[in-house]
Amino acid sequence: MTDDLISKKELLDLTGISYGQLYRWKRKNLIPEEWFIRKSSYTGQETFFPKQQILLRIDKILNMKDGLSLDELADVFSPTLGEVEMSAQQLLERNIVSQISLDLLKEAGREQPLYALEQIMMLYVLDKLLMSGDITRQEGALLIEVMSEHYYRFTGKPSELVLIRKMGVPSFMLITAGTEFYFDNGVKVVLRQPMGTFMEELKLKLG
Repeated sequence: MTDDLISKKELLDLTGISYGQLYRWKRKNLIPEEWFIRKSSYTGQETFFPKQQILLRIDKILNMKDGLSLDELADVFSPTLGEVEMSAQQLLERNIVSQISLDLLKEAGREQPLYALEQIMMLYVLDKLLMSGDITRQEGALLIEVMSEHYYRFTGKPSELVLIRKMGVPSFMLITAGTEFYFDNGVKVVLRQPMGTFMEELKLKLG
């Protein structure tokens, strides 16, 4: 079995949660249906999960469940975009993005008086990756272009952001979550991040 998956038994043992909690959180949409992967094993059919994603999600639920109801948590984890509009000044005051990201957006010719949640999401992802050093300013400009042109196609759907490089030349992709893709040996996958993770963080900041 690939290291990218974890069995239900291993998950329950590792996290200390019960079978009942796991499936109650599934019914409340805190854990996506598509993360419950049925596979054949030597004992018959067994349920597996994407390891990194499920462990991160359970850690968040356990840390947040005392302050929020299950319904409020479900809203945080929902990929649905709501009706939000904020100015650049409001985004700065709320510490959602930095001036560096806003300046980069202006250089790309995409500055606006007000930003909807979908655009705030783009700025948040840009800012987070720039501040962490995961991408350069040049790559930030590419990210703005890709998300501005294509992110709307994934509204309400699980998606992932992928950054690849070949001979030092970067390229971003937005793909449906869980999609398999293959390249020639000269391509390196630098970053592959579920967009839902960014949205969860952003919703908490906006909340």
